[in-house]
Amino acid sequence: VQLQASGGGLVQPGGSLRLSCAASGSIFSVNDVAWYRQGPGKQRESVATITDSGRTYYADPVKGRFTISRDNVKNTVYLQMNSLRPEDTAVYYCNAQITESSYRIRNYWGQGTQVTVSS
Repeated sequence: VQLQASGGGLVQPGGSLRLSCAASGSIFSVNDVAWYRQGPGKQRESVATITDSGRTYYADPVKGRFTISRDNVKNTVYLQMNSLRPEDTAVYYCNAQITESSYRIRNYWGQGTQVTVSS
C-alpha cells in the first residue's frame, strides 16, 4: 500500500490550491484520513480530518477557508485551500487508516507536499 500526496506549490496570498492524497495497492477500504502540516520551526499540527462516513473536522486556523473531501471510488482525499495566508506555508502530509485486502488495519503517512504562500 502506498499513500501519495501531491498538489503543493507556490501561491500568492489570497490564492488557492488543492492537495490530493491518493491510496493505492491492496486496499479493502480507506478509513479516516487526516491532513497535517509542519511549518518552518514548528511542530506538526492537524489541519483537517474526514471520517469513513464523511464527517469532517477542521483546526480553528483553517475553518471557513479549507475543505476536506473524499472520492471513495478513487481512494483519494482532497484538501481545497482557499484564501491562503503566509502562515499556511508548510509541508503538508496526509495520514490514512487503511484496511488492507488481508483485513489488517494499518496507519500510513504520505511523503509530504510543500505549500508556500508568498508574494
